Amino acid sequence: MSSINQKEFIKSTASELGFSFCGISKAEFLEEEAPKLEKWLNRGYQGKMGYLENHFEKRLDPTKLVPGAKSVISLVYNYYPEKILQSGDTPKVAKYAYGKDYHFVIKDKMKTFMTRIQEEIGEVDGRVFVDSAPVHERAWAAKSGIGWVGKNTLLLNREMGSFFFLAELIIDLELEPDGPMKDYCGTCTACQDACPTDAIPEPYVVDGSRCISYLTIELKDEIPSEFKNNMEGWAFGCDICQDVCPWNRFSKPHNEPAFKPQGWEEFSKQDWQEMTKEVFQNVFKKSAVKRTKFDGLKRNIMFISTDNKESMNKN
Repeated sequence: MSSINQKEFIKSTASELGFSFCGISKAEFLEEEAPKLEKWLNRGYQGKMGYLENHFEKRLDPTKLVPGAKSVISLVYNYYPEKILQSGDTPKVAKYAYGKDYHFVIKDKMKTFMTRIQEEIGEVDGRVFVDSAPVHERAWAAKSGIGWVGKNTLLLNREMGSFFFLAELIIDLELEPDGPMKDYCGTCTACQDACPTDAIPEPYVVDGSRCISYLTIELKDEIPSEFKNNMEGWAFGCDICQDVCPWNRFSKPHNEPAFKPQGWEEFSKQDWQEMTKEVFQNVFKKSAVKRTKFDGLKRNIMFISTDNKESMNKN
């Protein structure tokens, strides 16, 4: 099979497996990203996510993750829901966590993808990644032309916005790379203006230690009191900078049954507040929400509940 046919096969297989976009880039050191990442870490924007300080070289050089790597295949998988599950004063959950944990759903597809490549093309070695290991996935996705990194540092795509997961297949097969896409953010600052915790201090830079997603998921300590009245009801993750992005007017509902809500969608505010550990383990056992653990979720719910009470008292 010629190199052109190999690339066509890979892209058509990606589509068959449900991926919306597939782009290819050369597996090489991300020279432009190195100083940016170093500066970001030096500013302390990683907060208490110490793991982001580890494996600096691996994060920038795929050949250190996969010896002999020649190509990085970047993929997009839609998760935009048919119905938004947040209303009134009910705690909010980021859309990506509505259904089953995406790590397992997409990794299974990636393993199938790798198997098909090996069956059709021959002996190809590599690894699959779904938001796992120190892979600079947005940089690779942008380099492969399936989108550009927006001012909120998320990957944006002109046809579907940003409500999608990224996945990578790093392999030792040399493929013709796709070129990068231009930046279409223009003069828009909607994401910066809307962030209630000022987590986007400048375009294309996010202070992770102030991001609501970090505060409700990654942070294991108590949420700092300075964020009182700024959480806007988010109990797990946050979609604010995506919801206000003009490119997300092109978002269309996904077709993945596994991403449909798993039994908590009818919870009332009282159900959330009175949730027991048993209910949490039963309802969220296959969900990304379990990452914050029961105590973490209760902490978040308590924090935004007192947040709402203080807001009401002020009014």
